Amino acid sequence: MLQQLSAQDASFIYQDTPATPMHVASVAILDPSTSPYGPLTLEAVMGFYEERLHLMPAARRRLVNVPFGLDHPYWIEDAGFDLEYHVREVGLPAPQDWQALYTLAARILSRPLDMSRPPWEVYLIHGLHRLEGVPEGCVGLLFKTHHCAIDGASGLEMALALADLAPEMAPVPPPEPWRADPVPDDGELLIRSWGNALLRPLQIAEFLATAAPAAPALSESMRQELPQATPVPKTRFNAPVSAHRVVGFERFPLDEVRAIKNEVAGATVNDLALTLCGGALRRYLQEKIELPDDSLLAMAPISVRKPSAEYGQGNAVSAMFVTIGTHIEDPVERLKHVRDATSAAKQMANAVGADTMLRYNEFMPAAVSNLAQRLTTEFARANQAAPAFNCSITNVPGPQVPLYTMGCRTVTTIGYGPVTHNMGLIMPISSYCGEFTISFTSCRDMIPDPDFFMACIRQSFEETRTAALGSGAVADAKVAAIAKDYSHMAEAALTEVRAARAKAFGS
Repeated sequence: MLQQLSAQDASFIYQDTPATPMHVASVAILDPSTSPYGPLTLEAVMGFYEERLHLMPAARRRLVNVPFGLDHPYWIEDAGFDLEYHVREVGLPAPQDWQALYTLAARILSRPLDMSRPPWEVYLIHGLHRLEGVPEGCVGLLFKTHHCAIDGASGLEMALALADLAPEMAPVPPPEPWRADPVPDDGELLIRSWGNALLRPLQIAEFLATAAPAAPALSESMRQELPQATPVPKTRFNAPVSAHRVVGFERFPLDEVRAIKNEVAGATVNDLALTLCGGALRRYLQEKIELPDDSLLAMAPISVRKPSAEYGQGNAVSAMFVTIGTHIEDPVERLKHVRDATSAAKQMANAVGADTMLRYNEFMPAAVSNLAQRLTTEFARANQAAPAFNCSITNVPGPQVPLYTMGCRTVTTIGYGPVTHNMGLIMPISSYCGEFTISFTSCRDMIPDPDFFMACIRQSFEETRTAALGSGAVADAKVAAIAKDYSHMAEAALTEVRAARAKAFGS
């Protein structure tokens, strides 16, 4: 059955170029010592995904384009689907350390997906036994999919449904019979586009009727906030990107993160995440003698996915724009600044409703949207556009209980996102089982020294921890108290995982 992409889903296709492939990815490091099924092999991974294809909504779907780009593309169930093409096996090259893993992941991320097939790939990575800080014998599982098919929230929802809560794999409900779709001809697609065009005025009228009551609140919010706005400074991350990627990540105890944020009234874990990224960027740009006087501006995605939304489907994301305090040296003062900035950004988003802002895109004709996205990309590639923001920082909290894949315990996960011309740095942040992770993806020309950038992240955390908690026994006592306060979160995490599985299994 044909299913049309939303305007937001389609926008990621329109931005796609050889230098800016718009896919997202994650690496899960798995410990096979917990598995009752023996070593993890390519055949085992193939069998795992084959049994669960019906839990991956886009697994067997490929895109078909409307002639002349008159409307957004459609998904069809691909008659030529070949699982062996999508599931692959690689070995980590010598010296088989973290840097080798980062380099391998960066190379895989640099390659665009084949958009004539269902847009996803899985890589089983062997040879992770020398990675410092993880158990002996670990393997990696890199999942890469196009952003048009998934966002952070839908991706997490799908990951929770695919995982198990114990080494023994739970039975998976059988799928409904699967049927491939006939490829629609150009005439059928053009008729559909004309029908959509006829309905658009009615949809716009309905939208305006629902959005009008929010206009006064939005106007007042903008009046209060816009006079304080300053131009977005241009940095090394706001230039054309090459096709080459660089990646990395750092891990911290989640209890320490919670203890730090509690030292500033009203601050959230997300506020602290933005603060830590701001501190890392301040140090990195300071070392390059490139630190702007004004604060860098980050785009922070906001999930507007409703609980009733269809399982694992597409994107439902709005955004807020937050100054991350790179102009402030003191970490605690930077956290206070970010707390106030996110509060103001949320007030503006709430004034009109984040999902309402998202719906504006649906009423732009597809041909105009396609052309606008491609022109914007070309202007950015030619370095002719001022930056709208400096970087993207996205936080997707994960479950705080151990998860198992094919009997292997998930040790840690690393998130990666796309970069574009004029926005060459994205920092995905996640939490899992007591661990808080800051990852980054950038252009290799913009961060030629990823080890130093990771050191900047570590130093930002240590400086913020010391400034907020002090050191020694006092700091340790504050962290221990937080650990006790959050001990009840395990049951909430189990409920979250069970809900995701029930939604995926239709029960």
